[in-house]
Amino acid sequence: MFGNVKIAPSILSADFMQMARDIQMIADAGADWIHVDVMDGHFVPNLTMGVPFVKDLNRIAPLPVDVHLMIDNPLRELPWFIEAGAYSITVHYEAFEHPETEISQAMNMIHDAGIKAALSLKPDTPVDDIASYLPQVDMVLMMSVYPGFSGQSYIPESGPRTQRLAQLCRQAGVAPIIQVDGGIKEATVGDTARAGADCFVMGSACFGSDDSAAAMAAVRAAATQAHVQGKEELR
Repeated sequence: MFGNVKIAPSILSADFMQMARDIQMIADAGADWIHVDVMDGHFVPNLTMGVPFVKDLNRIAPLPVDVHLMIDNPLRELPWFIEAGAYSITVHYEAFEHPETEISQAMNMIHDAGIKAALSLKPDTPVDDIASYLPQVDMVLMMSVYPGFSGQSYIPESGPRTQRLAQLCRQAGVAPIIQVDGGIKEATVGDTARAGADCFVMGSACFGSDDSAAAMAAVRAAATQAHVQGKEELR
């Protein structure tokens, strides 16, 4: 929380016919991570990249690969994605039938492989539902749109939800990275950044821009300024 601002462009919005070009472009433009949205067509209605893609991407990526699993059966498939290699792997709270035991299993499995472990929740999942898991995670991914498709509009309630998450983290005495994904651009990043978010997934606002470097720089500057405001409000 309130760490150095990180920008993680989502390659779901990249040109799949020019993927290597677009990945190098965001690296040259100042991105911090590469965000990979894995969707299985069941947990969310869309179907995207799978294990072979993540494996090949990790082999050539000039930046840390941040894998976001939007899949129905994470415990079964986690070993495949761990083997494919990643800097971090995010699983969804809602994907577990028995979260009280299975989330710990997932976090331990990821950590045992030396990978950063993260937990995500949809916009309609109460933030307090994940309070007991906060000491186990390196990052929490707050969805600021409903997962499944790129190009959606930012949900304004994401700011108060991020603020509540930050409160729960302080109460637990932990400080995971707070990542926000969905509709992030210069005009929307301030709410969650002021609440304590420090990593921002950009999709169409990055790859759809005529100047991706300028778009990322604008989001970074707006988030950094919002951090200053947020820290002042906590005093």
